[in-house]
Parts: sequence; C-alpha cells; structure tokens
Amino acid sequence: MRKLLTSVAIAMVLASPLAWAADAAAQAAAPPPAAAEYKYKTPQLKRAELDALLAKPEGLLVIDVRRPDELTNIGGLPVYLSIQAKDLENSLAYIPKDRVIVTVSNHAGRAGAAGDLLTSRGFKVAGAVGVQNYENEGGKLTKIAPPPAPNPAEAEKR
Repeated sequence: MRKLLTSVAIAMVLASPLAWAADAAAQAAAPPPAAAEYKYKTPQLKRAELDALLAKPEGLLVIDVRRPDELTNIGGLPVYLSIQAKDLENSLAYIPKDRVIVTVSNHAGRAGAAGDLLTSRGFKVAGAVGVQNYENEGGKLTKIAPPPAPNPAEAEKR
C-alpha cells in the first residue's frame, strides 16, 4: 500500500508541470478578452476628434480619472487635471463650468461614466477618450517617469 501511495505521489508531482504547460498553452491560444461594451451617453472620441479639440486648448479642460500608477505606467495627454474617478463627485466645485471637458481613462470606460456624471451636473462634456485606444489609433502619449526612490544612505547624510 505504501508503495502504491508513493507511486501515485510521484506521478502527481511529475504531471504537475505538464498540466501547467498545457494550461498555459491553452491560455496563449485563446483569443484576447473582448473590450467591454461602451454603454455611456457621453460620446467616445476617436483620435481625430480629440486632436481637433486639443488644437484649441483655450476652451478645453482634460480630466484624467485614472490612478497615478496608471498615468506613469501607460502615459497620458500632455496637459490634464488629475481627479481619480472615485473622487470626482466630491471635486465638482473645483472644476470650471466655462470650459468644454474631455474625460480620460485607459479604454474610456471610467471616462464615459465620469462624462455622464459631469453632464448630469451641468458641465459641457465633449466626450470620453481611452488613452490606450488613442495610442492604438496613432496618437502620441506623454510618458511620465516616476521620481527615483529615495536612497536611505543619502537621507542619513542630510
């Protein structure tokens, strides 16, 4: 009986990498997940539409609703007001109503929701943009390098 259990245990250990490899191959062969369906009233802007708005910056306000780590990892537009989606409703008093607004997120999902919220509160929203969609259409993103981590040895010298 002990020999049988040992044989089964060895077979399971040897089979694990094969099962993992088969699972990894199946995932690699699977098509990428479909982009979430855009379901907002705020129009989703294409690259040409955004570029036309950016060409007239004096009446435009770009609000990026992504987290700071998304901005540094993915990049963004050259000028924007950064208000995370979760904080937008509490920040309405700080947003000027005399400008046309474009909301920004990675694939326009959060931007669409933000645009709908702003429109419902009387703001003029031209549309929502996904920066990764914009980049895929040939648009150029501004990459922001995070500051270097502080060196503990340097801090002690101060």
